Amino acid sequence: MFVRTALFLSAALMLGGCDVKTELGKPCTLVRKATAQEAEEQGRDVVEVKEKDIAADQDFISFGALECEDLICVRDDQSPRSEDPEAPALGYCSKECVQGTTAGCEITRTVDDVEPGLKERMTCRPLLLDQDTLDAIRVADESFYRRTFGENNSPYFCAGATPTAQGN
Repeated sequence: MFVRTALFLSAALMLGGCDVKTELGKPCTLVRKATAQEAEEQGRDVVEVKEKDIAADQDFISFGALECEDLICVRDDQSPRSEDPEAPALGYCSKECVQGTTAGCEITRTVDDVEPGLKERMTCRPLLLDQDTLDAIRVADESFYRRTFGENNSPYFCAGATPTAQGN
């Protein structure tokens, strides 16, 4: 009887969890690669980015965010900020996308944790250097490129459009 009840509860929980189709738009904490000293002191390869580390009206992309399935966390220049400069900087989960399309950038989360207005603003746009510059950096120093950009080979990511890009 106990086994049947456990199976039934497991099945019910799994079915109840099927509402979330992707992590795109899920809140996440921005991180950066730890310095050698930070890694030694904290025992971690990445550290949280603080609010004071990001200028106002700046896009920020973070590789290595464990809350996100693709490990990519973005904060666009329209995202809300904390007033506390020491607070961890927050963004939302993103992923690579194909230039000139919005396919794959639709937020399908049915939970209520997506930043207000983000679903309507989400688009595929460049958040890194242009493609030629990325390619030149990769050719010049592949190890530096991998340390900085990881396995990402494109400047295009799903992110909230800026008012200029939206025509406002």
